[in-house]
Amino acid sequence: MPVIGVLALQGNVREHVQALEAAGATARPVRRLPEIEAADGLVIPGGESTTLWRLADAFELLDPIRKLIAGGMPAFGSCAGMIMLADRLLDGAGGQRTFGGIDMTVRRNAFGRQVDSFERQVTLDVGSGEPFPAVFIRAPWVEQAGPGVVVLGTDGGRIIAVRQCALLATAFHPELTPDRRVHELFVSIVKGTS
Repeated sequence: MPVIGVLALQGNVREHVQALEAAGATARPVRRLPEIEAADGLVIPGGESTTLWRLADAFELLDPIRKLIAGGMPAFGSCAGMIMLADRLLDGAGGQRTFGGIDMTVRRNAFGRQVDSFERQVTLDVGSGEPFPAVFIRAPWVEQAGPGVVVLGTDGGRIIAVRQCALLATAFHPELTPDRRVHELFVSIVKGTS
């Protein structure tokens, strides 16, 4: 079973751990570089992207995680995690940095403020193709995806799920639903079977 770390700086760490274990992985919270390096893959949970950036920088994790991802470590980011995996940001805070890795431009808080959060059934090119119960909380979207990025889902023409090689990102929070298809896909990416 692959060991997947969930970056425990902020966000739905426990929910991602539970979803990953239900999807067939051994999952654990990680917040120190040796813990992250020992994992086979990394989940970057939602939260607030500027807080994730500042905490990663304060804990001296920003550049090491960038290097691990650039070196091929599989990573999955949900919501703010999608922002952290983007190579380019729109509406970022002054000087905001990301881990990068996915050739995409992401707009922060694209769907609106906290009060504009919502749930909706979306179609994803993941698993059975049945509608997916997506939870959007101050969610981003992908404004532009590079040629190597596979779009896995859209909502009203806006890109909400992508994959590039061993990197996966969603604008929504699949860990907050009982549907495990996104986590199952990530586990298969980490195993090298997808």
